[in-house]
Amino acid sequence: MDEVLYYYFNLAVIQRYWPAMLEGLLVTVKVAVLTILIGIPAGLFLAVVRTYGIRPLNWLIVFFVDVFRTLPLLVVVVLVYFALPSAGVVLDPFWATVAALSVVLAAFCEEIFWAGLSSVHVGQFEAARSTGLTFNQAIFIVVLPQAIKLAIPPLTNRAIAITKGTSLGSVIALQELLGVATSSQSVAANPSPLMLGAILYMVLFFPFVRLTRWLEKRFGQRRGG
Repeated sequence: MDEVLYYYFNLAVIQRYWPAMLEGLLVTVKVAVLTILIGIPAGLFLAVVRTYGIRPLNWLIVFFVDVFRTLPLLVVVVLVYFALPSAGVVLDPFWATVAALSVVLAAFCEEIFWAGLSSVHVGQFEAARSTGLTFNQAIFIVVLPQAIKLAIPPLTNRAIAITKGTSLGSVIALQELLGVATSSQSVAANPSPLMLGAILYMVLFFPFVRLTRWLEKRFGQRRGG
């Protein structure tokens, strides 16, 4: 037991690297929040654009979604950081990570919102149009609110999965939580910082996991009812 405490929960080591770990946690939170604030609205926008049935735009959207749902997150992070400078776009590790995660989240969210829009019975749209609403009014007032409710449970699941990819920022020298924990472990020759990082990840994401379960039960019961 003493060996376990020494190697994995060494208080002296944890105390030494605690300030750096908190800074890494703050970076992780910032990246996760920005990814959600950018990725989800972008996915919703693309899904709404698809409802207008403009073929060239729809083809581009489907191509975008298929590509970024296929590529591993790590590949997207590396491409954004190392390939974009060739096109004259230079991003620091923080914004490169945010951009990469946001693009991938947008691709998944577009499919989730599109599935929600497709699940709303066409009769709802036709009934709205028959009352005198314009196409835009029928979409935004009648169809879209129902689609968003249907999309919330899978949306929260996907957002959690993508935002945990903040750890991939360490590949491009982003000093987020896992990157700081890994470097601290190497310097201290003790895995206690890594264990602390795992605990902080749990503290950060556990409330969102519980929220997802609650949303699944709430909206699942409504659909079942």
